[in-house]
Amino acid sequence: MTIQRMDNVGIVVDDLDAAVAFFTALGMELEGRMPIEGSWAGKVVGLADMRSEIAMMRIPDAPGRLELATYHSPRAIVPEPSVAPANTRGLHRVMFAVDDIEDTLARLRPHGAELVGEVTRFEDSFLLCYLRGPSGIIVALAEHLT
Repeated sequence: MTIQRMDNVGIVVDDLDAAVAFFTALGMELEGRMPIEGSWAGKVVGLADMRSEIAMMRIPDAPGRLELATYHSPRAIVPEPSVAPANTRGLHRVMFAVDDIEDTLARLRPHGAELVGEVTRFEDSFLLCYLRGPSGIIVALAEHLT
């Protein structure tokens, strides 16, 4: 048996509109948005009386999607510390290859993006950085140097 594909990565956010705007500024497209609720949904995620809303973001002309979700019931739980460092267990970050890291940062800063460290060169291959987006999401950017 083989895996067919990785379909998407799910990320829980406080403000779905802000997260959609952030990932749109990054270059993704909104594929769809809808409420998710009912007993079937609660059974899947293990939460009784679950009501949420999702926005599916896709990379134009490429594989890869993000499922952004906000929970109305029960409310999302804020981890401690609320801004977890890079060595925290669990989902760590989502990385995107970009054409121009500085241009991408300039487009994301109006949407609240803040560098975690600094833009750093890895040998003669890449410029790399981590930044925080909406709800503390860590996004990594990589620019291939040619």
